[in-house]
Amino acid sequence: MKLSNLNHIPGQEFDVLGLVKGNTVQSKHIGKDIGAGLKTLVGGEIKGYTEMLQEARQIATQRMVEEAEALRADAVINVRFSSSQIMEGAAEVIAYGTAVKFR
Repeated sequence: MKLSNLNHIPGQEFDVLGLVKGNTVQSKHIGKDIGAGLKTLVGGEIKGYTEMLQEARQIATQRMVEEAEALRADAVINVRFSSSQIMEGAAEVIAYGTAVKFR
């Protein structure tokens, strides 16, 4: 499955199958939350949350790809990610794009 953040694939003609998306809500355990709270006092990267969001993007992308495969798509174009804080220590990540079938 090809993924592209462009709204086209150079040199490729395709038919649009529709919007596909995948999402997940992730959180870290209380120990990581306490550590993150302390880290905000001194500044710097909060590695536990960085890892959590990297994992969430991977899961959301895989779910988007699975939805595209169910449509028999060859690619997903115009891929985007969005995230939002659901509650303290938990975030939703969504991956979305346009599923296409090559001609």
